[in-house]
Amino acid sequence: MIDNYCEENGIEGALLLDGHDNAIMGISTCFNSIKIVYSYSKIIANLEKDMNREEAEEFFEFNIRGAYLGDGTPIIMQDDIYWDDYV
Repeated sequence: MIDNYCEENGIEGALLLDGHDNAIMGISTCFNSIKIVYSYSKIIANLEKDMNREEAEEFFEFNIRGAYLGDGTPIIMQDDIYWDDYV
């Protein structure tokens, strides 16, 4: 799905997280870099299909958030914070 969109729109260099297409929120461009933006909460929900919450969060921290893959490294949007709680 997203592969086709990127190809049709000439988007090169953006890296995808395998198995998390349903967590894509959008595309970000910054300087000369294009990145796919993913939802933290949806990635965790995907991981919880195969592991418990604690395992999913640990896997995420070490294998997804902690991975630098070059300029195309995806952006993870922390979408489980409710800012009204801090105002």
